[in-house]
Amino acid sequence: MSRRALERALRVDHAGEYGARRIYEGQLAVLEGRASEEVVAALRGMLAQEGEHLAAFEEILRARGVRPTALQPFWHAGGWLLGAATAALGEGAAFACTVAVEEVIEGHYRGQAAALREAGVDDEELLSRLERFADEEAAHGEEAAGRGAETAPPGLEALVRGVTRLAIGLSERV
Repeated sequence: MSRRALERALRVDHAGEYGARRIYEGQLAVLEGRASEEVVAALRGMLAQEGEHLAAFEEILRARGVRPTALQPFWHAGGWLLGAATAALGEGAAFACTVAVEEVIEGHYRGQAAALREAGVDDEELLSRLERFADEEAAHGEEAAGRGAETAPPGLEALVRGVTRLAIGLSERV
């Protein structure tokens, strides 16, 4: 894998974790004080884990001299708005957003780890992080699915998956 391809991969991973953190912050801004303490605690737990992922990718970017995406200001606002908008539709919609985002990110990490291994990248720390983060993203999605995501408006998950895939594509390039 070329240096440029690895930089693109790391850039999008950082952007994804940044955006995920902002989604949860937007959801909490709407649901704190409205939703049960159990729901708020679940969202806070997911937010904390996304914060850990983000910190890891910030360190990786610094260590490797890779710049973050130039689109970060858009993901700052867009992630928060996506989280707040889905939460405003109700807990089911907020959790449907989580299911969709985490499904895309999990698949992205698993595919990325496989591609890096196939390309001969010998960075076991990075590869194991990608695999662990994929597992943790999958756990977020599973938890959200068990919290009423199926009650979301029809098509919401598909829309969020599409937006997430678009954000990944843009963040790789810019």
